[in-house]
Amino acid sequence: MLYPLPAALVSIGNNPENYNIITIAWTGTICSDPPMLYISVRPGRHSYQTLKDTGEFVINLSTKELAFATDWCGVRSGRKYNKFDEMNLSPGKSVKVKAPTIEESPVSIECKVTEVKKLGTHDMFIAEVVNVQVDDRFMNDKTGAFELQKSDLIAYSHGNYFEIGKKIGKFGFSVEKKKNKKRRK
Repeated sequence: MLYPLPAALVSIGNNPENYNIITIAWTGTICSDPPMLYISVRPGRHSYQTLKDTGEFVINLSTKELAFATDWCGVRSGRKYNKFDEMNLSPGKSVKVKAPTIEESPVSIECKVTEVKKLGTHDMFIAEVVNVQVDDRFMNDKTGAFELQKSDLIAYSHGNYFEIGKKIGKFGFSVEKKKNKKRRK
């Protein structure tokens, strides 16, 4: 019941012949220093062995514009399709890993696997974040912060995709002192 989750396009492979995209909702941050995250993948999936062999992947955040491709890449196998070609997605150049980015994604997080943990139906690929690429269109020139609301990111919940809504607060807003504001009790 921990929903919603990110709907992410994870790109893998170390050369154009084995590039693939797998849609992942089982992903998240697990540490901030060093920056680490995880993806969980079933061992029977086509991408699983490539992940094990290369030890690298890129999490590409998905947007409203990429929703169809996100779903399609999650229900079609890379054994039968070149997902980049089928969805007209552009493999981009990563800085620190051989796996490609997806140029149409607003954020691409390059990762190197540090551990694979067998859990049950899925294995968890624990990884260190080694580089992050962000489309300049979504960065605030003054603060240098990522502007989520401009990117139209999507989330996944119980078989459905949702747009992420507007900002309603920031970390610590509940304890800030403001004039003429009532605090929730």
